[in-house]
Amino acid sequence: MSRVQELDGPDARIADYFDVIAGTSTGALVTSMLAAPGENKRPLFEAKDINKFYLENGPKIFPQKRLGFLTPMANLFGAVNGPKYDGKFLHDKIKSLTNDVTVADTVTNIIVPTFDIKYLQPVIFNTYEAKVDPLKNAHLSDICISTSAAPTYFPAHYFTTRDPAGKLPDREYHLIDGGVAANNPTMAAMSMITKEVLRRNPDFTHGKPAEYHRYLIISIGTGTAKQAEKYTAPDCAKWGVLRWLYDSGFTPLIDIFSHASADMVDIHAAILFQALNIEKNYLRIQDDSLTGHTSSVDISTKANMEALIGIGNMLLKKKVARVNIDTGVYEPVDDEGTNEEALAHFAKKLSDERKLRLSQTTLNSQ
Repeated sequence: MSRVQELDGPDARIADYFDVIAGTSTGALVTSMLAAPGENKRPLFEAKDINKFYLENGPKIFPQKRLGFLTPMANLFGAVNGPKYDGKFLHDKIKSLTNDVTVADTVTNIIVPTFDIKYLQPVIFNTYEAKVDPLKNAHLSDICISTSAAPTYFPAHYFTTRDPAGKLPDREYHLIDGGVAANNPTMAAMSMITKEVLRRNPDFTHGKPAEYHRYLIISIGTGTAKQAEKYTAPDCAKWGVLRWLYDSGFTPLIDIFSHASADMVDIHAAILFQALNIEKNYLRIQDDSLTGHTSSVDISTKANMEALIGIGNMLLKKKVARVNIDTGVYEPVDDEGTNEEALAHFAKKLSDERKLRLSQTTLNSQ
């Protein structure tokens, strides 16, 4: 974001430059922070506020228990007996941040995947539909709580939406983490935009459904431990239900389906953009070499969180990497510079596009 502010001034915000911001699980919380309206309908947070938010609140969202030699046994019992965390602090914090803001209120369009366990199907909340369907215009707090409700970590979330006009019956939602369906929401976002083009949404009057060369996508992952090779078939072959739920501080079942979901999207997107010879329009920034505590979902100690910030800073200095569609491994690209340089290139394009749109708006209003 600092690159855009260098070009357009300190008041520039991410929501000013992206038609859509999509996020799943913790990504949905970041999405809401960047797109929820604050004073004068400007974004509630700046991008630079996000690290501070997690450093301050992470230890309260994921309180670390000190049980000594009993820890593995306690964790195993907890995995069977109920969610690892009650989610109360997370729920209260989200509600205090977003108040009564709904999906339709966001300053730019957002997309947040969740999964309805009653109907066994994904539910994708988005600003486009929320503006025309009151039953899909949920509170941001409800969708953030829902998409963060990772099985075994947080409880599932139930809420209802109502039609203010009273013409439609209330709609119930029984939701868990959207990562079970779309851990990487890139394709969900692309599909939603395509749907809006087909519906002749006035925001996309000059577009056609499959004009992917007009898309600029920045996809930021939360890191993986692929290179650590944590699980092997000989080991897993001996596991029962409990070991799939808990093994040496990790939750194998959650790890596997979340990585599978994200990787399928990344491979699909990579093939699509390579086939159209527009690879540079899709920038995926992901570290797949996390090890130890840094690869954990919920170790929120100050040391671990600061280590993650350091990994993120180092990732900016690494070469742009693209997934190998045969192996699924990220491989550096020789002629595209570093991630930091690629982001600077994107920032210039986004700045130019915003200036063009503002000038067109001025002309149309005269």
